[in-house]
Amino acid sequence: MERRHGRTIPVWTPTPTVPSAPYSPVARKPGFFQRLRIGWQLTKVSLGILRKEKGLILLPFLSLLITGAVWIAFFITIFFFTAPSDVFGFWLFYLGLAIVYFVTFFVSIYFNAAVMGAAMIRLNGGDPTISDGLKVARANVRRIAGWALVTATIGLILRAIAERFGFLGRIIAGALGAAWGIVTYLVVPVLIFEKIGPWAAVKRSGSLLRQTWGEAAGGYLSLSGIIVLLALPALLAPLLGFLLGGVIGLVVGLGIAVVYWLILGLVGSAAQSILVTALYRYATTGKLGFGFPQDLLAARSPSAR
Repeated sequence: MERRHGRTIPVWTPTPTVPSAPYSPVARKPGFFQRLRIGWQLTKVSLGILRKEKGLILLPFLSLLITGAVWIAFFITIFFFTAPSDVFGFWLFYLGLAIVYFVTFFVSIYFNAAVMGAAMIRLNGGDPTISDGLKVARANVRRIAGWALVTATIGLILRAIAERFGFLGRIIAGALGAAWGIVTYLVVPVLIFEKIGPWAAVKRSGSLLRQTWGEAAGGYLSLSGIIVLLALPALLAPLLGFLLGGVIGLVVGLGIAVVYWLILGLVGSAAQSILVTALYRYATTGKLGFGFPQDLLAARSPSAR
């Protein structure tokens, strides 16, 4: 129970999304274009949740502030207290870089998990707060730390490959990084909702993504397309500023565009985390989410036509 506005009300808790033992949903074999349409529906679900839970944008903003402060502190420390030409300075640089990588990934994953926790409550029919999302993240802090350690290690390995082997190394690192990103697309919701370890979560994520690759692609591409289209109008701000105020107007216009893109980036980050949550829920239950027509998939299946 919880007291709000002087009265006692029951605290809503979401029902488990998946059972304690992972399972595979009933086999579905939608066509390619139907998968893309479902992905588009998942994007609309995600944007609908973000419209209702606008405060979730605060979480990626906090993540950006903290990680930015960590990187600034790292570069200041390296600049004033180490000499990269010395052996000690060289090793201190990479030790500091490893720590910064871990902290960066941990903070990013932590706040993503908070967004996902709140989004899952909304998808299951609840009325979440930012505090509810943070509670989900805190309850999974050890798993988040473990996954941050894995991702930071992979990131450092890919960086080393790119630096050691030049142009070919950058291609290899880019390809491996892209493959790793795809396989681990659903790792965070698997970690926090199924309560399993990092490597088991990677395997589970890959399995779920094989079942819903088309829906994942449709959702990712549609959300990315929306963000890009929303970003384009800001290109006019510097041009209009230059035409109206010369160089000073150009600078002001650039500032307006940068602020707009920053806000849009935060919105896109929150929407992407919600989309991943909605995709995970769809992959494990076959449902779009609370407040959205559950017969939509059947209505659009080939057999229904």
